[in-house]
Order: sequence, then C-alpha cells, then structure tokens
Amino acid sequence: MASSDIQPESPINPPKPAPRPGPRPGPGPQHGTTPGAAPTTGTRAPLTGPIRAAVIGYGLSGRVFHAPFLAANPDFTLAAIVTGDAERAARATESYPGVRIVPSSEALFGQAHDLDLVVIGTPPETHVALANAALDAGLAVVIDKPFSVDSEEGWALVNRADSLGLPLTVFQNRRWDGDFLTLRALLGTGALGDVYTFESRFEFFKPGPPRSWKAAATPAAGGGVLFDLGAHLIDQAVQLFGPVDDVTAELNIRRPDGVADDDTFVSLHHGSGVRSHLWMSSFTAQAGPRYRVLGSAAAYVKWGLDGQEAAIQAGNLPGDPGFGIEPESTWGRLGADGATQAVPALPGQYAAFYGTLADALLRGGPLPVEPGDAVRTIELIERIHNAAR
Repeated sequence: MASSDIQPESPINPPKPAPRPGPRPGPGPQHGTTPGAAPTTGTRAPLTGPIRAAVIGYGLSGRVFHAPFLAANPDFTLAAIVTGDAERAARATESYPGVRIVPSSEALFGQAHDLDLVVIGTPPETHVALANAALDAGLAVVIDKPFSVDSEEGWALVNRADSLGLPLTVFQNRRWDGDFLTLRALLGTGALGDVYTFESRFEFFKPGPPRSWKAAATPAAGGGVLFDLGAHLIDQAVQLFGPVDDVTAELNIRRPDGVADDDTFVSLHHGSGVRSHLWMSSFTAQAGPRYRVLGSAAAYVKWGLDGQEAAIQAGNLPGDPGFGIEPESTWGRLGADGATQAVPALPGQYAAFYGTLADALLRGGPLPVEPGDAVRTIELIERIHNAAR
C-alpha cells in the first residue's frame, strides 16, 4: 500500500473527539476540599496564555508522559511539580531548573492563583479527590488514566466540572500511538473489507513483584493490569469499533503473592458486530502481535510497541529529529498469507494531546478526550470485575 493511501492524524489533524454529551444523571458531587484550596462558584475568565500548568506526581507518569510535553509546547508554562520524594524532587530540578518544586498538593492548591491547569499523575485511587480539589480552586484538570476507580464517583466528577464550567479531560495517550493512528487511518481506506475480529495486546514479562504503589494495590484501589493496561486497550477498541453490548473475560493472578490480576483476557462484542479480543499481561514471556485485525478482504498484523515512551526514557525530547518515527523494520503488514505488503507507519503524536488541550483552553476548541469516554471504560472494567467474583 502506498503511503499516500493513509492520511496522517497529527497535531494539525488529530483524532477527532466525540461530541460531548450532556451531564449524566447520577449521584451528586462526592468530594472533600483540600486545605488551602480557594473555592470557586463558576468559570474562570478566558485564558490568554501561556497556560500555567502544575504536574502532581513525578513518577513514571509525571516524568515521562506529562512534564516533557508541557515543557515542549509554547502554549504552556511548566510552573510547578508536586512531589514529596527528595530524590524525585532533585531529578525534577535537574531537568527543569526554575520550576517550583512543591512538597504536597495542599501546598500547591494554596498557590492556585498562580496556576491555570493541574495535571494529576498519581495512583488511581487519589484521582477523584485531587481533581475535586483542583475544581474547588477554579483550575482546569487533566487526569491520567484510569480516570477513577469507581464509575459513580467518575460521573459525579464529570457532572461537577460541567456545572462549574471548568475543563476536565483524561490523558488517554494511546490514542496518539503511531500504530493506533496507522490502524485507524488504514481502516478508513476500506482495505480490510468488513472487519470482524480485532486483536490487541499489551504483553510484558515482569515476573517479579510490581514496583512502587502497584505492589500492594488491589483492584479496589485501581491495581491490576485490567485497570492499568486495559484502560488503554478498551478505549482504543471502542474508538475504532463503537460501543460495547457484551463483555466476557478471564482474570488471572499468576504471582504467588499477587493481590490483583496480572494476566487478563477480555472479549468485547461491539454493537457494530466486531469482536475485540484484548490481552493485557505482565506475565507473558513471549508477546504476541500488537495488533491482528481480520477482515473480509484482508488482514493486518503489527508487531512491536510505539516508541515514544522509550524515547523519553532514553533522554530524547518531543521535537527532537526522528521523535515518534517508527523504523520500517517494524511496520505492520496488510494482505493475505503469501501476499502481504508493508503499511508505512504514521508518526506517534503524544504531543498532539497537549496541542489540542491548548486549543481548547485558549481558543474554545474541543477537548482532546471527553471524560465521559473514560468513565464508560471504568464501567466496563467494573462489569468485568463483578463477573469474575
């Protein structure tokens, strides 16, 4: 397939967000204020930029997925990083001289008058409380996935942000993986015919105990690969093939001392008729293909992971030459056995999330991800956990 057959979805032409639904009926706000937060009763004045952003948490999420992309975008100023860990604070200061290092979220919200946006990159069970505190302070909010660990709390948060007129979105960065953008564009060409099976995997081999908070996190606290990896895989499947009518799953705990699933399979039956088979595991010694998509005219198989996370970990930065570009050796292949051809990969575009967010905050554009999408994913995860009990 010629590269001209696939049109890139980039910061200029990002994945189009779904129309934002109205507030979902449900329980009222369930939140507690944080000491030092300045209460608000309405929308802030329109922003003129640059957007003053704070990142709460400087583990993998804040260090790799948020701070570098905020710092690289001229529409943002990385104003503060919150961490109470001395080693992480030193690392943040080394990477971002001049950025305020704040020891706690309480201290940060006491400085809310100097901020416009809070990015929450902390363990999942803290997301809703921190987001409510940010809304109390009149700030726009980005929450890393999973959005919440309870769908009712998630809907209450969405409704509250709507009632206050404050922007709330979720960092579903895998919508901007190069392999996902490539597959989405390929499906748009009709080259596969009618798709009937979609296989998608995030499989790793980490048989030792999980690191940091994940070691003791039960599903009630957002632990396990279904929350961690499934929040991405389910979101991608729904973006491609629409709402889910039925779901079945197998949840396994392979580690003898494990407290949450570490090897899980999920089958989604979409209303469109497509069946999505999703594997998520930290206990797979030989991973399967990232994607295998079966259609009436052809199949598409893709091996290997998007390279943006690894590039940041290696010290590269958004905007560096070659950032997000996939080598030809790992391009996916389209066709039938004995007659396949490589499909040129579109660049990975994590930076497009913050580009779209800046357009939303400064110029009234759509949010990069509607929070209701993320809560519906949590509802599916809850259905799976309830069925497995």
